[in-house]
Amino acid sequence: MCGISGVFSFQDNAGQYIASTTLAIAQLNKRGPDNSGEYNDEHVSFGHTRLSVIDPSPSGNQPFISDDGNTIVIFNGEFYNHKSFRKELQQDGYQFRSNSDTEVILHLYRKCGLNVIKYINGCFALAIWDKKRQSLLIARDRLGIKPLYYYYQNSDFFAFASEMKALLQYPIERKINPESLYSYFQLNYIPDHQSMIQDVRKLEPGHYMLISKERIIKERFYKIPNPSSQIGKPDSYEDAQKQVKKLLNQAVERRMIADVPLGAFLSGGLDSSIIVALASQHTKHLNTFSIGFKDEAFFDETSDAELIAKKYQTNHTSFSLSKAELYGNLHQVLDYIDEPFADSSALAVHILSQHTRGHVTVALSGDGADEMFSGYNKHLAHQKALERNFRNTSIKNLNGLWKHLPKSRQGKISNKIRQLDRFSNGLRLDAAERYWLWCSLSNEESISNLIKLNVDKTLYNKRKADLVYFVNKYPQDIHAVLLSDMRMVLCQDMLMKVDLMSMGNSLEVRTPFLDHHLVDYAFKMPFDYKMKNGIKKRILRDAFRDEIPENLLQKPKHGFEVPLLNWFRTELSEELNEIVFNRDFLESQGIFHTETVMQMKKQLFSRNPGDIHARIWAMLVFQTWWKKYLS
Repeated sequence: MCGISGVFSFQDNAGQYIASTTLAIAQLNKRGPDNSGEYNDEHVSFGHTRLSVIDPSPSGNQPFISDDGNTIVIFNGEFYNHKSFRKELQQDGYQFRSNSDTEVILHLYRKCGLNVIKYINGCFALAIWDKKRQSLLIARDRLGIKPLYYYYQNSDFFAFASEMKALLQYPIERKINPESLYSYFQLNYIPDHQSMIQDVRKLEPGHYMLISKERIIKERFYKIPNPSSQIGKPDSYEDAQKQVKKLLNQAVERRMIADVPLGAFLSGGLDSSIIVALASQHTKHLNTFSIGFKDEAFFDETSDAELIAKKYQTNHTSFSLSKAELYGNLHQVLDYIDEPFADSSALAVHILSQHTRGHVTVALSGDGADEMFSGYNKHLAHQKALERNFRNTSIKNLNGLWKHLPKSRQGKISNKIRQLDRFSNGLRLDAAERYWLWCSLSNEESISNLIKLNVDKTLYNKRKADLVYFVNKYPQDIHAVLLSDMRMVLCQDMLMKVDLMSMGNSLEVRTPFLDHHLVDYAFKMPFDYKMKNGIKKRILRDAFRDEIPENLLQKPKHGFEVPLLNWFRTELSEELNEIVFNRDFLESQGIFHTETVMQMKKQLFSRNPGDIHARIWAMLVFQTWWKKYLS
């Protein structure tokens, strides 16, 4: 993996942006610590930082420039099927000077033009400057594994970068997007292609843009199949198991290609265990890594991970962390975040990536399986909500009771009450609003009471309607929930978290479940293949029954709860008073209603804190970011 950044000048004066490009790639040094390079002419300025994985020799450094000087490529990602295209291109007479997959993209573009992005099986963000056509192509992979930000507001320039911190090195007005701020405090992340900065956007997954002086075109080149529009009889359940197994094994094998040490995350859960079982077929003594928690036995799955490691004879390393060690890494995470992102599990991903990078440069992960194959409790809740029965009627009618009982994630009973309260509230809504509620940490009334900025509710509701489009159109089809999760939860939360925390430690993470051949097949199968009789990820459990021990197949899904509530009441209390609960600062900043923030502090120390620690964490992340980038 790497980092890319660049600018296209509509005025043929790209030279004035060279200093900005140099600063931008310096911001991306952790994404690519092995080499950096630039290309400049009067039209474009390109920058690249390299994490050497395929052909680590200097011949693989970027930007890649064609022999005639007309085509320039910078690429962040992996092109897993590049070798087959290399052979075809060599037969066609194209000459190679490296073994890099990026050079294959260079020549494939020269031969096929825009179609090059359709041939790449992999994760990527790329930019290609075509001097002959005087056009800039940028593109992002099908599922959004690799990020790509861009800015265009006037007729002077168009800029792009792998991370916000790099893009902000160009002359961009740093003005908050109020609707993104509103969504952020609801979900703890920004759920769509907008960003926290007005006029800065993320290129949507499976899209490309073509930029020239005459026009800017944005087109989609891939979309996940819509199960409701499938025609024809699906494979039998038995045949579907075989096909899932075959496609996933092929996806894993593709992602084993590397010229540097490679390993796999092994949490002890179903998804990572499947990846390790398959990867072990393609290499002996696979390096595997897990993270355990000394002070939280409930969340510690290292014994399960070691069971898989022993079964497949992997070279296993387990990192056992205390709460003190977690806390010790907190400010590193806050410092690296360059756009507000408040999924606190990023802390654990950062530490796992940090330790893993000490042994390997590439790691396989099980990301994507939950969203594709129905692995979350909320998927079961959505299905139960469609049922008309006495249980649902009773839970809904007891709504007033749940509201007044203590709710917290910190205790078994109080957490159950919290879940019943959310389920009861969801039963009162239509499918789309229910989906949005169950994705949210806070309701719209509480956010409106918090944010002082003027939020365009028409624009906000339009963005929200787009995100829940499938659920609104197919309210009885749980597949619609999975499609929405793929676009929103997976892309903007899970993949964003893994990319940010892994690349912040110069570690490349590969996701076999998100091979588009498997994704296409998964969304063509009936939903009851994925969940039936309350069994989540049913087809994965049955397909890999011979590879995974029975006790791991039956175990419930474990999340990990960062002990924010305790930290906020103890170690972090002084920092919160300075950054979050500082009246003078809040008044001068003018973004939040001061009294609402003070009420959050009161609830933090009450006997019924609920989920207030998540909202305060979102405030801490935002204010730390604001002071660094907007103050």
